[in-house]
Amino acid sequence: MLLWDRGMLWGFLLLLSGAVGQRVIFPGNVTVNYPGPVCAVKGSTVTLHCTFTPHKSFIKDGREYPLRIIKVVWCKNHEICQGSTPSVYDSESDTNNPRYQYLGDKKGNCTLQIRDIRREDNATFRFRMETNHSAGHHTVTSGVKVTVIDDPQMTIISSRNQSLIREGQTETLLCISSCSFHQLEVTWFRDDHALSESGPALQLGPLTAEDSGNYTCGLKTNSKTRSRPYELRLEAAEEGIKLNYLTTVRLVLFTAHTVLIIIVVSIIIKRSFLPTRTKHYSFC
Repeated sequence: MLLWDRGMLWGFLLLLSGAVGQRVIFPGNVTVNYPGPVCAVKGSTVTLHCTFTPHKSFIKDGREYPLRIIKVVWCKNHEICQGSTPSVYDSESDTNNPRYQYLGDKKGNCTLQIRDIRREDNATFRFRMETNHSAGHHTVTSGVKVTVIDDPQMTIISSRNQSLIREGQTETLLCISSCSFHQLEVTWFRDDHALSESGPALQLGPLTAEDSGNYTCGLKTNSKTRSRPYELRLEAAEEGIKLNYLTTVRLVLFTAHTVLIIIVVSIIIKRSFLPTRTKHYSFC
């Protein structure tokens, strides 16, 4: 009866931990930390960062026996993730799909990388560990929800948050989407001419007149994701120097005018505090 009650308690704790977060706690201080829900763009590469702390030992007939992990598995859309359940990765299999690469180990890292994301990856992925004794077997039922988007609308933002900048300065344009993703290849355009850069960040500088124009970006594998144009306008260096000169002149004139006012006011105040001279008259 005691064992049954304890099992019910652990089942309740497991359900509760899955409901309030991604940190799953098992009997014996076994923990698995999943990332939050992942939004992935079709054709991109996504890394599901994952860590775990397994059982170290188990008790049988009053004696403690060490546990050793012998197998790790990732599956999708299945709560058990064991036996004949189709898996996307199995450390004991030689026929794993190369799109799914296990970047972890059997000690504490359970990270899975998914390459060339497809619609079929719109699923919940779960991790399972198996040890040299069934007491250490566990499947993390909460899982990681991956949402795949086909045609996200890309947007360009500036590191300076302004479209008018001066020649000689540097600028970084970022190609972003409402869907968070990793290792995404994009194509950059200036006035509809493709640029050689393929990363989400476009580094520009020192800027010259040739860098002016309308910039757009989109997924390399999907032309429908093209962003709206971002106009980058450069202020000529001569105009900047002229502007700085005029600003300096105005500052000098303002300072001189202020100093003159202070001097005049000081003189007036000084005279107002001078003692009045008494006139002496002589009578013959």
